[in-house]
Amino acid sequence: MHIVVVDSSRVVLKMVAGLLAPKGHQVETFTDSREALAFVTDTPSVDALITSLETRPIGGFELCWSARLLAEDRRPLYIIAMSSTDNARNLSEALDSGADDFLSKPPVAEELNARLRAAQRLTALQRELIRLAETDSLTGLLNRGAFIHRLGEAARRHGPQGRLALVGIDLDHFKKINDGHGHAVGDAAIRAAGEVLGAVARDHKGFAGRVGGEEYALALPGMRGMEASDVANTLRGKISEIRVRGRSGPVKFTASLGVGEWSDGETVEGLMKRADLALFDAKANGRDRVMTAFSDVYVSRVG
Repeated sequence: MHIVVVDSSRVVLKMVAGLLAPKGHQVETFTDSREALAFVTDTPSVDALITSLETRPIGGFELCWSARLLAEDRRPLYIIAMSSTDNARNLSEALDSGADDFLSKPPVAEELNARLRAAQRLTALQRELIRLAETDSLTGLLNRGAFIHRLGEAARRHGPQGRLALVGIDLDHFKKINDGHGHAVGDAAIRAAGEVLGAVARDHKGFAGRVGGEEYALALPGMRGMEASDVANTLRGKISEIRVRGRSGPVKFTASLGVGEWSDGETVEGLMKRADLALFDAKANGRDRVMTAFSDVYVSRVG
């Protein structure tokens, strides 16, 4: 597990880290509780927080509460409170403040590791439940809700620098595939397009989702419109090369793509609307093409 330990005493930190590291855990130690909270906030890989109740400048109860708010935001995080004063009031207040467990300080090695094994089982289960709740079952991509949530996070991180692009993708004449070859072939086409989209997203450090029946979206943090347009055109070409097995031979299809670029004073809703409008124009202007929206200017690319 990736574990953060917080205590005002470096001696206690060294002792706890000494109990954890030999078990293979990755341990980060902090004497400053505000720095610890910032690290946990910015590091989604942290699985567990072990904090003394005697911390500063943020007190232990407040730290537990702040960490619990993070954990409620679609991430598993197990919180263990420690106190040298082992009494019912501290225990109940720590649990009411968001802690999952309570330990006397200094902790006993066997007890600490046993509790962490339980924490590992629970966080693994939570992570799997989150994955299932956020994943489109047909393609393995993010579902619509999870994609919009991730897009909001990307906007907060990359929007102020103006480097965020969104690509809307729609498979062309998809109803003809379903009507002419059956829904099983249609599902195969959706899966195949999703695999190509997922690979492109990984190649460019972005993320992708299935946001409708035959509709997808690709977020490209760190990119501006023209660069994202190049990626979209590559994706368009790869989709046009897909072949799925139909009733009377291979079935091919194309996609229309619309690119929206983040602008000053942007909102996630505005970015999504602009990408949707560009996608609508791509479909209206012949399909199998990319339209890129720069504010009110649209640029078309075919091949």
